[in-house]
Amino acid sequence: MDDRYAPPGQLTAAQTRQALSITAGALRNLVYRGQLTRTGGTERHPTFSARDVAAIAAKRQQRVTA
Repeated sequence: MDDRYAPPGQLTAAQTRQALSITAGALRNLVYRGQLTRTGGTERHPTFSARDVAAIAAKRQQRVTA
């Protein structure tokens, strides 16, 4: 699977990092802590649910505005 493409409703790791404005290490920590789960792809090129990423982004935005 090419890292640039993901099935509809899913985001690549790069797209996820961009959406959350985080580094690759921070993305690994989210997965390690169970806050974000892989929904497909391969070990080297995972994909994540766009809905889950949006929920994390909304939660972070609430924390910033609170």
